[in-house]
Amino acid sequence: MARCEVVSVRLAALVLAALALPAAARAGDVTMIARDVPLGPRALAAVQPPIRFDMVGLHWQGSGSVRFRTHRLAGGWSPWTAADADALPDARSPERARTRLWHDGAPVWTGGSDRIQLRTSGTVTRLRAYYLWSRTGKQPPVRRVAVAGQPTILTRFDWQANEKIVRARPQYAPALRLAIVHHTVNANGYTRAQVPAILRGIETYHVLGNGWNDIGYNFLVDRFGQIWEGRAGGIDRNVIGAHSAGFNTGSVGVALIGTYQNVGPTPAQTAALVKLLAWRLDVAHVDPLSFLRFTSLGNSKWPRGTPVLLRAISGHRDTYFTECPGQKLYDELPAIAKQVARTGLPKIYAPAAKAVPAEAVRFTATLSAPAPWTVTVTDRTGTTVATGKGTGTKVDWTWNGATTAPAPYGWTIQAPGARSATGSLGGSPPPASTLTGLSAPAVLAPAADGSGATAQVGFALGVEAQVSVKLLDVAGRTVLSAPPALLEPGPQQVALAVGALPDGRYRVVVSAQPTGGKPVTASAGLVVDRTATGFAASSPALSPNGDGVQDSVSFSFALAASVPLRLELQQNGVVVATLLNATLGPGPQVAQWNGTDVSGTPVPDGTYQAVLTVTDAQGVVAQTLPVVVDTTPPQLTLLDATGLRFSLSEPATVTLLVNGARELKVEPAGAWHVPAPKAGVQTVSATATDAAGNVSPAVSFP
Repeated sequence: MARCEVVSVRLAALVLAALALPAAARAGDVTMIARDVPLGPRALAAVQPPIRFDMVGLHWQGSGSVRFRTHRLAGGWSPWTAADADALPDARSPERARTRLWHDGAPVWTGGSDRIQLRTSGTVTRLRAYYLWSRTGKQPPVRRVAVAGQPTILTRFDWQANEKIVRARPQYAPALRLAIVHHTVNANGYTRAQVPAILRGIETYHVLGNGWNDIGYNFLVDRFGQIWEGRAGGIDRNVIGAHSAGFNTGSVGVALIGTYQNVGPTPAQTAALVKLLAWRLDVAHVDPLSFLRFTSLGNSKWPRGTPVLLRAISGHRDTYFTECPGQKLYDELPAIAKQVARTGLPKIYAPAAKAVPAEAVRFTATLSAPAPWTVTVTDRTGTTVATGKGTGTKVDWTWNGATTAPAPYGWTIQAPGARSATGSLGGSPPPASTLTGLSAPAVLAPAADGSGATAQVGFALGVEAQVSVKLLDVAGRTVLSAPPALLEPGPQQVALAVGALPDGRYRVVVSAQPTGGKPVTASAGLVVDRTATGFAASSPALSPNGDGVQDSVSFSFALAASVPLRLELQQNGVVVATLLNATLGPGPQVAQWNGTDVSGTPVPDGTYQAVLTVTDAQGVVAQTLPVVVDTTPPQLTLLDATGLRFSLSEPATVTLLVNGARELKVEPAGAWHVPAPKAGVQTVSATATDAAGNVSPAVSFP
């Protein structure tokens, strides 16, 4: 008879102490602590989670299974949930080599929780719990990835992925053959603001808990119909994920955020899934209603080398022993595939070019509807050497002139309104090279302590390329360079240490050399000038309202020589106030601004720029600092006294008194909460102070 053990874990004091294996891990706004859970009855009763948590993941050894439920900070227990080991790398992947021989259960968003109960059934020899607190904060401005015909996809920047913990560069499959649909097995009642926190928690668990390179899924879709970029490497490239053991290479993993065993996804979520799959499978020219035979790379359900018949849109349970993506969602997949097939017509499916006897090449494809089609073959210079045409749903044309010009050739299959299919014969055509968005500081003023001595050079690549970053002097000589590196598409940043360079005018030059393509270069000017160093503000914000708190801001800097200078406050390039306009001698300098313009009138709330301009051997050199004028107090609202739930109109430091105990908390805009005392809440009093020193009216209970 299978044994069943239950453990009830209560929250101890919120102390991040040194723990047994493994230790605490921090990733951006995520804290994760793992603890082995003893399985003896007496030991189970003594286990306590080290922190409050809003996500939990479970690893275990043995042939048995694990279920759990959590007690929410707001009160009440969640339903019992099976810990589902629903994502692994392929057997041959380096990620798999780092994965211990454990069942790696998916991380589950529980919402703020202080207790957990665990049940083990069957043989479970070891059990480890990963507790995560993924902070819900204000979402940064949305950056939408722009690729022709795609739905809106929110990027890793939008959910603030922690790029520092990513273990390795992405790997790519030669082709994408199918989509595998998952669910993340968490409560469906999450808010829109909580979605980035859920994604950050999943990333942290997958990388620091499971030892994978990056988050396992390629895309995630929330219940509000938002589509999120998952694993890095390019949304329209065949990035190998870690979402379905044995079937990652050649598939795209899409996870719906929530649990869909007994309920289906929301209409918005289904619509977003349809749009995403219609676009992504069209990029790969895959028929969403087709079947394929896929050779497993190895897992417990399908041993390595086993051919498996799959649908082009499959559920995770088709490839692994799991309930994922939940029965309700799994039952809807055939209907979803039909919607995908009807979305974004017309389409070109399964384009191919195969050699046939007598050095000929046969081009084939299938169209989603009858249409005129054209096959074009070009030589290495881009000159058309052959064209075939026809009409109908079947493209079938043989080119017999493969020896008329030297390889390589490029080929294109086109139909009106459809995404063209392209390929090459006898080599690869040069890729389109893209180098955009070059940014570098206009002025660097290195100080004796080393501050201000690093230039952060940013840019974006459209294709994989060998990149060099150099700093040239006015004579065009290289005076500084970063080691050349092969970089993947996407945003990049390279640091140049300029502290040892003499003052002067330089040029940052970035060159990108894609494989087989033409190099592309971009440049930007940079001035190294030590005449004025240490330009800083006493505060990033001021509140000139006469209350004696941050009514003014002080600007400080040091001069190395006697030079004419100006210190101005500007907004959108317009001078608002002039604090200094004189020739000053060497040494430290300080100037104050009280938030008034040139006429002495208080300026309106907003963001301004402090501009320090000196004239020296380098010419006119300007440094800038942002400064915010803010006279409006934050709004602090007590949403739920017993659950200690609050909301803020802007980020602020909150002074909180609960049952007479004082606590300071730095909280973001929006809703947030703190754990309630075990004895309950008798009294509450709180105020909020923003960065400019404005204090909100107090809120209290009773």
